[in-house]
Amino acid sequence: MSLHEIVLPETRPETEWIRGRALQKVSPTYAHGRFEFLITVEVSAWLENEPRGRVAPEWRFRVTPPGEVTRPLVPDVGYLSYEVVAADAPPEEFEVPLAAPTVAFEVLSPDDARRDVEHKTNTYLRSGTSAVVIVDPRRTCIMVHDANGTRELHPGDTFAHDAMPGFMLDVARLFERARR
Repeated sequence: MSLHEIVLPETRPETEWIRGRALQKVSPTYAHGRFEFLITVEVSAWLENEPRGRVAPEWRFRVTPPGEVTRPLVPDVGYLSYEVVAADAPPEEFEVPLAAPTVAFEVLSPDDARRDVEHKTNTYLRSGTSAVVIVDPRRTCIMVHDANGTRELHPGDTFAHDAMPGFMLDVARLFERARR
């Protein structure tokens, strides 16, 4: 620990540093957990064919926007490319990485404050995350935030991003499967 890092105790659910304060994540509902599970399964299947990185739900990252302190953020699902932390890196380098996820997936909960979600999204992007993918179960859409701005995907669209070459996520299928 240093004066340049905010260290929070491990909690269940996890606690993150958002908008200058410790904020404990909401314990997920079935629907929230189902989206996390389905996204993790889809990314894991993609990685089985061509290992390019690691994926896990509720994975704690230590992110550092330029000129700011390091702080913990916990995406609902995090994908970390081997270009960021090598495949043969020792566990201490990827268990709680001192890096931003390559792609962070967030599933909105009814209690999520818009300002908190926006702050978290901007913090990821300023820290080096290539894309922040926000799943909105209420609106049945996905918002993709990256260096090019924000695009909204709906059933009938497919999520794909250069940070995950060859990965495709059918938006309609994701929402259909989440309802089961």
